[in-house]
Amino acid sequence: MSKSHRRIATVGLYQGRVSPGGPAGTLTDESMNDIFMPHEPVTAAAPQSQSAKRRAIAFLNLAHAIDHFVLLIFPTVVIGLEVVFKRPYAEMIALSTAAFVAFGVFSIPAGWLADRWSRRNMMALFYFGCAVSLTAAGLAPTPMMLALAMFGLGTFAAIYHPVGMAMLIDMSKARPRTLAFNGVCGNLGVTLAAGISTTLAAWIDWHAAFLVPAAVCLVTGIAYLALVPDDRHHIGTRSTTANVVLSSRAAVTTFGCYVAISLAGGLTFNTALIALPKLVDERVGEGVPLIAVGWLATGIFLCGALAQLAVGRLIERAPPHLLFAAVATVQFIGVAWAGYASGAALIVALAVAIGGIYGQTTVGDIVIARYTADAWRGRVYAVRYFLTFITSGIAVQLIAQLYGRGGFDLVLAAIALTGFVMMAGVYVMAVAVNGAEAAHRAAQVPAE
Repeated sequence: MSKSHRRIATVGLYQGRVSPGGPAGTLTDESMNDIFMPHEPVTAAAPQSQSAKRRAIAFLNLAHAIDHFVLLIFPTVVIGLEVVFKRPYAEMIALSTAAFVAFGVFSIPAGWLADRWSRRNMMALFYFGCAVSLTAAGLAPTPMMLALAMFGLGTFAAIYHPVGMAMLIDMSKARPRTLAFNGVCGNLGVTLAAGISTTLAAWIDWHAAFLVPAAVCLVTGIAYLALVPDDRHHIGTRSTTANVVLSSRAAVTTFGCYVAISLAGGLTFNTALIALPKLVDERVGEGVPLIAVGWLATGIFLCGALAQLAVGRLIERAPPHLLFAAVATVQFIGVAWAGYASGAALIVALAVAIGGIYGQTTVGDIVIARYTADAWRGRVYAVRYFLTFITSGIAVQLIAQLYGRGGFDLVLAAIALTGFVMMAGVYVMAVAVNGAEAAHRAAQVPAE
């Protein structure tokens, strides 16, 4: 074979993902991992470009961990702040309402700015904004100042999900394992928040629980600006075609279902996460030290990380919309079980519930990306996370009101109800997109 023929064959193998020994255009198993975007053409600058992408993905993974970590410092430390500020739990936990409302509301402008200005620069703002807000929280002399600092933290923390997810899908070509690992990083943030925050508060004081993460955010932000290049030149060049194209009817149904899924799922997610440390403290057993409560909660959250790794593998083998329905079912079963359990059985039930809660977030993001073009993903994820996280403020108030009236029996009953609504919405969406998914799979099968 001549050199020119070998060059043509090599480029065709790379761009068309031709299987060895198969007809032109046959998809390999490896190419199915690249489920949303085609590979970039081979160029001399490819190694440097891939290196830059790997660095950016590493920072996005770290940002996901930080995002969930910083928002769960207060719900853990608040158990000790009841004594510091001499206020009851119901009143103290309500101070974080503004933070969780901001976490949802400000995702809309964050996604819009990222698509029109710079996703990279918005992520830099995330790091530095969180650093300033955490410092203010750690130095707050009164509950009111603490609430204002938490509002600032929610505002800057809102940047990650609409911006970071759009960047991650673009840079990773939406490989399920990459997205699942990113979800695990977010889970690790949740997992470590309870244990690390209570440890810092016990070994030093409650101020350190905020100030140490503030220093981490500041240092990471400086490194991010130095190592990740600007991306403003990419504006206007992103793909406008979705991987799986839905009919008008299926698109409208899916949109309506995702409104219900995001609202009910967000309420389930946030209520369970915010209430979990106090729930463990109250129902596992009398006389359990605060540090032990924090690390028990950490172990339960770790189950969510393991579930996301499993989901990342399953997405490569099962239709995502059907897997979404299965994981939503597991979530509901775990939450309903927790309502009747105590002691060791409660730990197991919460592990199942948290596994389902975090598993459905991973597969849910992938399902959305299948039906959304890259040019619109920042704004679409902004709406998705606005609906999901706007319920954070509702969750805080729900916990405060229901706990004050009937303890965790009422809180868990409410979580089970929202979990059921979400599960029903996922079932309807799965039926709506099933035809388009079947047509998409048929198109991937090579002709005889």
